[in-house]
Amino acid sequence: MSIKSLLVVGFCAAAVSAHAQKPYHGDGADDWLRFVPVASAITLKACGVESASSWKRFAVNSGASLAFTATTTWAMKLAIRERRPDHTDRRSFPSGHTSIAFAGATILDKEFRQVSPWISVAGYAVATGVAIDRVARNRHHWQDVAAGAAIGVGGTILGYWLGDKITGEHSRYSVGVGAQGVTAIVYL
Repeated sequence: MSIKSLLVVGFCAAAVSAHAQKPYHGDGADDWLRFVPVASAITLKACGVESASSWKRFAVNSGASLAFTATTTWAMKLAIRERRPDHTDRRSFPSGHTSIAFAGATILDKEFRQVSPWISVAGYAVATGVAIDRVARNRHHWQDVAAGAAIGVGGTILGYWLGDKITGEHSRYSVGVGAQGVTAIVYL
């Protein structure tokens, strides 16, 4: 499977996950905010900000991460069938909006934390805002968004592990702790 195909599969899985939540009762900022972290990662990479990955690794790992996240989220929604707090349907657990937001935030963190820790903070702040909004608007229970966050982070960790196996590439950065303290190593 080509890199472009894997990236398309990952983003399509995220889009299907987003569409599968219709009919949607109420418009909220969380509908588009959930995509801000991954869109930010793509934008930073496209603008030439140095990331931890080549374009090949970025595409494969991001696509795999989003595919794992969306697939796991929807498999659990279909299996568990928990009723939403607003009683609109039985797809409450886990939160798909939150899982996609946290997957994007984790991609953003893995790629750009060496540029500035504030990039990571911003990504996780947006993802947390999505989770809070889902609970505040009575679309999810707190455990739904907690599970969604865990799935998003875990799916991204798994996606990066598998993507590195597929591409044979690894991060350009490594952090180690030794007698001299914390050190960063840059691989060119």
